[in-house]
Amino acid sequence: MGNVYLIVIDGLGVGAQEDSAEYGDSDMNTLGHVCEETGVKLPNLQKMGIGNIIPLASVSENDDPLAAYGKLREVSAGKDSTTGHWEISGIHLDRAFPTYPDGFPEEVIEIFCAEIGVQGVLCNKPYSGTDVIRDYGKEHLKTGYPIVYTSADSVFQVACHKDIIPVKNLYEWCDIARHKVCIDEHEVGRVIARPFKGKPGNFERISDQRHDYSSIPPENNLVKKLQDAGFETHSVGKVADLFAGVGFTESHPTKSNAQGITELLSLMSDLDNSLVFVNLIDTDQLFGHRLDPEGFAGSLEEFDKAIPAIVSMISEDDLLIITGDHGNDPCSESTDHSREFVPLLVFPKGMAIKENLGTGDTFSNIAKSIASFFTLPNNFPGKSFIK
Repeated sequence: MGNVYLIVIDGLGVGAQEDSAEYGDSDMNTLGHVCEETGVKLPNLQKMGIGNIIPLASVSENDDPLAAYGKLREVSAGKDSTTGHWEISGIHLDRAFPTYPDGFPEEVIEIFCAEIGVQGVLCNKPYSGTDVIRDYGKEHLKTGYPIVYTSADSVFQVACHKDIIPVKNLYEWCDIARHKVCIDEHEVGRVIARPFKGKPGNFERISDQRHDYSSIPPENNLVKKLQDAGFETHSVGKVADLFAGVGFTESHPTKSNAQGITELLSLMSDLDNSLVFVNLIDTDQLFGHRLDPEGFAGSLEEFDKAIPAIVSMISEDDLLIITGDHGNDPCSESTDHSREFVPLLVFPKGMAIKENLGTGDTFSNIAKSIASFFTLPNNFPGKSFIK
């Protein structure tokens, strides 16, 4: 038995789903619009067959793709990273995690302040992560009050300057928020610690010291089931954070996609009978949310250049799956995630049931397929695309 390498390109959608209007996303098409806007060339993904999934202005179809190709539909309520990664692992959420378009209720803020011993917080509304430290950072330096904000996603984010609130203390505050504040009806998908540095007019987030505190996933998920069955499970990037660390043999945090690719290649030379679950976050965090199609395209090019090295290390018993977790269209007017289909590439294509996998009914087809690969008994929703 070989290894499965599951790579999630964060925020890579391939067109609005049928229910996208319910989320305000009916015109979204992350990959399609990036190709139209930038003319990005992705020669190695083209060889894999990404241009066969949907029409792309700058990436052509391939008559003989290296990978089986298709796209997957999200059925869980929501369009955030936790929901997407959980559905990939076999979890369907009937109810979306709560969101706070008007900021958090007064009682939530009061409990948070009482638990961490401060008199108040700053902001408490949906905000861009870079704008919020620009607009509230100076007052934070003066008062020491944490900057609390959210987004269209189900997140409780806390930003503090490292010289005012040491990062260790910020982590402690976010752990308290996760377990004592954001619970029951206010159980958000993630509490996120957002340390920053610098001086007024030149504040900068310390992205590699960001830390996510996820809701605890149900135990009936791919990662936990594999670990319980004796297989090694490795997280590269933020994946382990999205599962509250549960089910992973080892976690390999990263500062960038480049480091994530390096970690993946390093693991590929040493493992057997293992799942390596990778998240490449730069497309989403650095470029999708900041409406930067050129940056998004450059991040895709970076990954594209790494594909030959990745493919060269795939043995005949291994399986490589490339997908996304939601959309994040940098060519739109929205800085939020988008309700989109995600791409599916399966290499080598001979392991798939057919070359053109069409549209899968759920992201959980991935969990079903990986469980099938490892001959793991399961009741995950969806259908396997592995022979």
